[in-house]
Amino acid sequence: MLPDLTPLEQRLGYTFRDRALLQQAFVHRSYLHENPDFVLPSNERLEFLGDAVLGFVAAEHLYQRYPELPEGDLTALRSAVVKGDALARFGMSMELGGFVAMSRGEEANGGRHRPIIVGRTFEALIGAIFLDQGLTAAREFILGFLRPGLEEVTSLKLDKDYKSRLQELAQGQWQVTPRYKTAGSQGPDHAREFTIQVFVGDDMVGEGKGQSKQIAQQAAARAALERWSSGDWPRGRAALSDTIRRALSAILGRR
Repeated sequence: MLPDLTPLEQRLGYTFRDRALLQQAFVHRSYLHENPDFVLPSNERLEFLGDAVLGFVAAEHLYQRYPELPEGDLTALRSAVVKGDALARFGMSMELGGFVAMSRGEEANGGRHRPIIVGRTFEALIGAIFLDQGLTAAREFILGFLRPGLEEVTSLKLDKDYKSRLQELAQGQWQVTPRYKTAGSQGPDHAREFTIQVFVGDDMVGEGKGQSKQIAQQAAARAALERWSSGDWPRGRAALSDTIRRALSAILGRR
């Protein structure tokens, strides 16, 4: 039996015209293995559609908001705000896992809290909203989640991809690849904050925090670049040349 989805409709702020669409968005394929005669298919087709709608809305919003950015930067920003762990956070913030119909085995294995299941359910819900309410409603729903995430991404200037810059520096200067280690995490599943440390060789050269490991890694890489740019490199590491330090300052946006 499917969970009662009325509380979810109340959170969304509208009632589905075709309730079967809403129900289908929460049917995990494992449920059909135990209930082969169930009248609805799994949510995978809605997930496919929702992924496409999400990509379009994100691209449209970024295109309009950042008219000065080239295609490559827009693509990097879109990837940062619609990646899988971000979608899982969005879904967990709505407690979508509690509404999913799944097999007993999947539930026993923690399926209601698995990021991949919650994230894909979020995409399926977008697909259902699009079919039932139209693009305007789907856009409003999506942007309610994307705008805060986009603010965090742009505040850290993730479009500059500090991890790639740090890797180029470390390999060029010392022939080593930076390593990222999760130092800790705190907060509930839907609002967890990660602390990541980055190492070059045995030296811990930067630390960063963020609501996903990717964001925290970018913050750690930026901290490392700022540290080296200012001359505060670890003992045992060669000093940066003036040329490289000037290049780092340019990357970090300093005058």
